[in-house]
Amino acid sequence: MAAEPKILELSNGRITARIASWGATITSLLVPDAHGNVADVVLGFDELEPYMKGISPYFGCIVGRVANRIKDGKFALNGAEYSLPINNGPNSLHGGLKGFDKVVWEVVEHKDGECPSITFRYHSKDGEEGYPGDVTVRATYSLPEATTLRLDMEATPHDKATPISLAQHTPEATTLVTS
Repeated sequence: MAAEPKILELSNGRITARIASWGATITSLLVPDAHGNVADVVLGFDELEPYMKGISPYFGCIVGRVANRIKDGKFALNGAEYSLPINNGPNSLHGGLKGFDKVVWEVVEHKDGECPSITFRYHSKDGEEGYPGDVTVRATYSLPEATTLRLDMEATPHDKATPISLAQHTPEATTLVTS
């Protein structure tokens, strides 16, 4: 049985990131400005429901197996042809109908202290969304410095060649000033 998705928090006393196990998604990043006023600088939702219902247009998540579009949802690799689900006009976008943004990632480590971090892992099985081979993906979010949020990602194929092109898809929040 898959774990229930949850939102975890990373904080170093200066910045705070809230990251969900659903899609390894950054839901909030609170940072102070030059005057010490704290603001959330990314677009996201406070609760998991919009992400899980697909209301979020890839806000804050890790997309894959392949980020971006695969034309006509088809590719060839090592002499074999593969067909993927179409979810963006005639193309397959960001891993298909159920890409890495629409699954629960396992929390393998959550550390506080001098360099707080959260490590997520997702195992994608051979044939998932039409892609060949088993792949294990690890994503570690950390706060190594007072004003730095870092992401390290690694994908390890196990038994077959497979395309991998991951992306972290967090849009920044902007303030619209009108006169």
